[in-house]
Amino acid sequence: MLIDKKWSFIFSAVLLVAFVLAGCGASGQGTATAGTTETQPAQSQPQAAAEPAKDAGQQDVRVVSHAMGKAEVKGTPTKVVTLFQGATDAALLLGVKPVGAVESWIEQPWYNYIRDKMDGVTNLGSENQPNLEEIVALHPDLIIASKTRHEKIYEQLSAIAPTVMTEEVHIWKDTLSLSAEALNKKAEEAKFLEEWAQKVAAFKEKMGDKLNLQVGIVDFRPDHARIVYTGFSALVLDELGVARPTNQKGEEWGVKLTSKENIAQMDADIIFDQTSTTRDDGRLDLRKEWTEHPLWKNLRAVKNNRVFEVDSAIWNNGSGPLAALGMLEDLYEFYELK
Repeated sequence: MLIDKKWSFIFSAVLLVAFVLAGCGASGQGTATAGTTETQPAQSQPQAAAEPAKDAGQQDVRVVSHAMGKAEVKGTPTKVVTLFQGATDAALLLGVKPVGAVESWIEQPWYNYIRDKMDGVTNLGSENQPNLEEIVALHPDLIIASKTRHEKIYEQLSAIAPTVMTEEVHIWKDTLSLSAEALNKKAEEAKFLEEWAQKVAAFKEKMGDKLNLQVGIVDFRPDHARIVYTGFSALVLDELGVARPTNQKGEEWGVKLTSKENIAQMDADIIFDQTSTTRDDGRLDLRKEWTEHPLWKNLRAVKNNRVFEVDSAIWNNGSGPLAALGMLEDLYEFYELK
């Protein structure tokens, strides 16, 4: 009986010690795991590998060449800031709604033709002077800007997030290409360009001899009138094969006319007037004054009732693929194509 009690006591003591040691071992193991997660991120890689391939792919770093050099962009950005009109337009075309964008030049905060796609987007102020504090607050993973507008703040923008810049703001296919590269949306870009090429070919076929009608683009400002040579609308018309007057071509953006005596330079078979009608700054008064002049009334397009007022947001300001599609729709209407 004594022996049995003795061995029973020893056995109980052994069990107690084993239980305590097991508890300490489990506690130590938990502490080691927590320390590894914080200081050695590599230890968590097996979990990441088990996640869907798409998430893993988003961590790939791509080097994107642009007007100011190169930028390293991780995977597929989801918090994108666009700092000029064409970049906003292109991002939307590619299926990406920016977290922040500069406001439109007219129809603020966003152009009517994209407004329904911009719900919840933060207004970052003027394209010429975007609000850097607002950009920082958005914690973007990509900024799309333009050297023309933002060269002086490139270093500041790059310190906030990877930043890519186009050379110009109006060359819409360059904007689309760089945006697609940075956003990891080259497949979407290729699909759009294929469809666009088909639309261009269809337009040319339907136009036939009408393509030979010479087209001019004018834009009235508060203190002068402009003939556009190479702006956004001119680039689209050129790609569509529309003829332009010889004197209205050139490498520069266009020409400013300050005297009504120069109205004859606007002569064309068809005139598209892309003057903004939403700004109360005197430009509409100037247009009224010029279009009542005898020289204006002697232009071919005027005499043949072939002067068309167009949406300046689409024809001038938007400068992106969605705006190009809008121009094409307008042209079908103006030329009465089906």
